[in-house]
Amino acid sequence: MSDTPTAGSAASAELERLLAIMARLRDPQGGCPWDLQQDFSTIAPYTIEEAYEVADAIDRGDFDDLCDELGDLLLQVVFHARMAEEQGSFAFADVARAISDKMQRRHPHVFADVNVEDADGVMRNWDAIKRAERAAKGDQDGSALAGVSRGLPEWQRAVKLQARAARVGFDWPGPLPVLDKAAEELQELREEFERGDVAGNKARLQEELGDLLFVCANLARHADIDLGAALRGANHKFERRFRAMEAQAEAQGEVLAGLDLDAQEALWQRAKAAEKS
Repeated sequence: MSDTPTAGSAASAELERLLAIMARLRDPQGGCPWDLQQDFSTIAPYTIEEAYEVADAIDRGDFDDLCDELGDLLLQVVFHARMAEEQGSFAFADVARAISDKMQRRHPHVFADVNVEDADGVMRNWDAIKRAERAAKGDQDGSALAGVSRGLPEWQRAVKLQARAARVGFDWPGPLPVLDKAAEELQELREEFERGDVAGNKARLQEELGDLLFVCANLARHADIDLGAALRGANHKFERRFRAMEAQAEAQGEVLAGLDLDAQEALWQRAKAAEKS
């Protein structure tokens, strides 16, 4: 227990240091030219990128890297807060206060006298509080889908929309019917490709591909698999095997781009076999 005040003081001191660094970087007199040129829209892509890099460090179990990436993400929050403070909108303290207030308000089973039985009860209560918050702001959207942000990556928004619908009973009874639906959507997509006019059929192809991806998102939800993590894993696997192909080609005195598709496929299969062994 004696370590808590010291740890808290250290955290407070380092946060104040970071806020001071950002203020210096944004100082029109002697600040950093690059930082001074930025605004909310130019920094937003970096914010998203840093969040994904946090997730990547977690996937890899690299806690040294996770510490570094969390710092990069915190910098994004500080950057946005500093720009808002400069225009008189809000400051970092307001950001911290708002999230602290929100967390206490949405956890009445911890900070007040509300009783919940389990995690599902927590989520139901959380949703009810969010609906009340939206209503207090004048939002009249009473749909079960209300509040699902349009700023999310579309695959993530798909999962959230499906989860919201499931809470009112609109859901498949299990993963196997979802697999059947995926097979149906895949066949419909195949039929569109078989029409032959790919260039002139983009609208239908886009619609059918979207349906298939939406069902895949639903399948991940039913399997309780993070779709983003699954796709990151597939990307890592592809990159790992492709780099192995390049290394094999180089060891043979070849350049991968100079090999025909059959030769490249042979290297791919060799890379797969090497991983499995």
